[in-house]
Amino acid sequence: MRLGTAEAERPTTRLRGLMRQNRPVVVPGCYNALSARVLEHAGFPAVYMSGYGTSLSLLGLPDAGLATLTEMVFNAKCIAGAVRAPVIADADTGHGNAINVVRTVEEFIRAGVAGIHIEDQVAPKRCGHVAGRLVVEREEAVRKIRAAADTRDALDRDFVLIARTDARGAHGGSLEEAIWRANAFLDAGADLAFVEGPANVEEVQRVGREVKGPVFYNMTGISPRLTEQQMADNNIAMCILPGAAMRATIMAVHDFAMTIREHGTMAEAALDARFKQHPMGNLHGFAGFDRIREMEDAYLPPEAGEKYAGTLGHMPEKKG
Repeated sequence: MRLGTAEAERPTTRLRGLMRQNRPVVVPGCYNALSARVLEHAGFPAVYMSGYGTSLSLLGLPDAGLATLTEMVFNAKCIAGAVRAPVIADADTGHGNAINVVRTVEEFIRAGVAGIHIEDQVAPKRCGHVAGRLVVEREEAVRKIRAAADTRDALDRDFVLIARTDARGAHGGSLEEAIWRANAFLDAGADLAFVEGPANVEEVQRVGREVKGPVFYNMTGISPRLTEQQMADNNIAMCILPGAAMRATIMAVHDFAMTIREHGTMAEAALDARFKQHPMGNLHGFAGFDRIREMEDAYLPPEAGEKYAGTLGHMPEKKG
């Protein structure tokens, strides 16, 4: 239940609008609905559901093809339902062959996300910045993207299809093969081409020159860190920062846990005092309790509000 003002324009249409602004769209990564809401609150117009973040946060497992389609779509639906910002989701390999890809696209569209990327790895896949990857043959890879594009066109032509190739860093792979595949995927109907894992700035520049369409860039792992101007100069239409929020969370939770171990339970009191001074410090307001009371006033009988009288704890604001 998104606790905000509903708008008629679809997330897919809003994402397409962002892509028409003639500058790189920078999309930070989230791993669940809470992290997505924080990123949206910080002002980002779109968010990215990390596959690595989903697997690690939801299952406590590495990004090694262990999360199922049901689990990935469930997380995507929770995220898309929590924010107004368009959500781009990692759809891994499409969870099977070209026939499975059809269902994968259908499920993510039904979940309310604005776009997905599908990769050409052999299943079970693994994180694009981990060694030991394999890719399927060219023909199979292209057919899967064609199936995804046809499904998109049948259900929502604004749904953004991003085709990823891991051929650069896979066993026996090369940048030449990755660029060939990126162009073939665009010809098959993909909206953006995603060459995973260029190893240096020179490779990024070559991708920008030789890929005949808009480029999607993953700025993590071994990939070079680029400024927005460098991205614009190299045909990069969209850039994700997939794991930064997850890494920040891991560090923060670990550091807090160590503080409790070293200084005892009053460390929680110190954290609470600091949190209340933070821009996000109104936890109950951020969570949506004020909006809940607004809806109670609008839709429940007047006596429903009597439960607040004489009670302790956060008192939701009553407007009007």
